[in-house]
Amino acid sequence: MTAADPASLAALHAQAFAPPWGADTFADLLSQPGVLAVSEPDGFILIRTVVDEAEILTLAVAPSARRHGLGRRLVEAAAVAAVQAGATRLFLEVADDNIAARGLYERTGFDPIGRRKAYYAGADGSRTDALVMSRDLYAPHANLTLP
Repeated sequence: MTAADPASLAALHAQAFAPPWGADTFADLLSQPGVLAVSEPDGFILIRTVVDEAEILTLAVAPSARRHGLGRRLVEAAAVAAVQAGATRLFLEVADDNIAARGLYERTGFDPIGRRKAYYAGADGSRTDALVMSRDLYAPHANLTLP
């Protein structure tokens, strides 16, 4: 893992999302209590933990590094970090039409629990629902390896 540099996170985020978050956004988030990044050269995941719940704020993997297990490693590392911070459940929101991300989250133990209508705005002005998903960090399928 590498250090969480806001400019590097923003550059990776820009490869994965439109519109991307800027370095100032990452610097602000990382300065907040309970927010941490797990990063590797080609990807990162940002989570926030509050009391016994954690939320994945964003996960970005460079297009050239996709489909090689990096996303799964980042999700699992975030789950371990969330447990270490006291969380028992991990939440996220994912665009309903993002089939690859939904598959990743389902394979890593997340279940759909709700929907936010027209949550995401596309660059063209379109709106996409967000699927809200949750993972019990202490369920038998959690398979977390804590240090």
